[in-house]
Amino acid sequence: MDEPHLRERLIQLTRDLMLIESTDDCFSERRRCFHLIRNHLEEVPDIEISMFEKNGYESLLALPVGVSRPEVLLCGHLDVVHHPEPDSYRSDIREGKIVGPGSGDMKGQLAIMIELVRNLGRECPGSSVGVVITSDEEIGGENGVKYLVEDEGLRCGEAVIPDGGSLNEIIVEEKGIIHLKVTSSGVSAHAARPWLGVNALEELTDSLETIKTYFDPVSLGEEDPCNADSHWFSTCVKTMIETVNDSPNMIPESASAVLDIRFVPPLTADQIVADIRGMLSEGVVAEPIISAEPTHLAPDDDFLRVTESVTGKKAKLVRSSGGSDGRFFCDFGIPVVISRPEVGNLHGRDEWIEIDSMVSYFHICLEYIRKKCACVR
Repeated sequence: MDEPHLRERLIQLTRDLMLIESTDDCFSERRRCFHLIRNHLEEVPDIEISMFEKNGYESLLALPVGVSRPEVLLCGHLDVVHHPEPDSYRSDIREGKIVGPGSGDMKGQLAIMIELVRNLGRECPGSSVGVVITSDEEIGGENGVKYLVEDEGLRCGEAVIPDGGSLNEIIVEEKGIIHLKVTSSGVSAHAARPWLGVNALEELTDSLETIKTYFDPVSLGEEDPCNADSHWFSTCVKTMIETVNDSPNMIPESASAVLDIRFVPPLTADQIVADIRGMLSEGVVAEPIISAEPTHLAPDDDFLRVTESVTGKKAKLVRSSGGSDGRFFCDFGIPVVISRPEVGNLHGRDEWIEIDSMVSYFHICLEYIRKKCACVR
């Protein structure tokens, strides 16, 4: 495939995918996104496409006919975070980047994966390469990759996940994650007579401040956005808070918040939850929504060498503050490689992915797969 044609295909497919509002609350849009992806993959000769579903979340698995355990499995997700503004799910090209929600997390990478499978299908039919695309990574991956590897027995020689790091940065460790729901109970009353009630919201906010002290010893003032190693500490962020109130003059009888906790060894999820529960006052409870321990990866040296050959720059092994579906493969001893094109402002309306790096990442994966699968051109 000539370079200008590849570049144009990656841009067009990425922007087509970005138009689809495939968020957690839009099942029909997630299904429409799967239909678009399937239409492109069905062009590949001798490929078998299977759909799976758990708890309303679909997954697509495409494998060469007769192959159940591919040597290389490309893994991605089509779900994107929700933006309330009605005109959010659009894109434009600025300064060599595709800009808009979902571009870098990860519609651009899906376009690369699709083009890789299509190209390999023509160049090396039957090569042991598969692709799996899920629709629940942004909420934890329990109904996608976890379900596929644990319940459906999905296996591969190596999983390549373009959902972390950067073009020359390959992930070797990811922080653990806990989404923790903290709920408080009180007694409702008129806000003009607070002595008659127990304010669940105040109880909750007091508890959240107490929880904050658990993470306060870590300094947040010296992190360098360009140096992932300076981010390697545990964090706790309030992401949601609500009460049952529908009136401004009523003391709420219950209130809840969700915390996003990212942690590093030697802390464990069980230890953190137990410690936090021990800090809470009576009437306040904490329950994990999802939790996962830190993930340790061992990327293939060949991938590093190919990265350096394509980019002309040294590949670096880095640690990541974010998490990925890689942990579910690691639980079954499956090697995982995580890097990606250059991206930025993830989960923002002005999220972006750099086009030149998309082309480079395509070539990195193509050369690596050729080596792993002994494809003869």
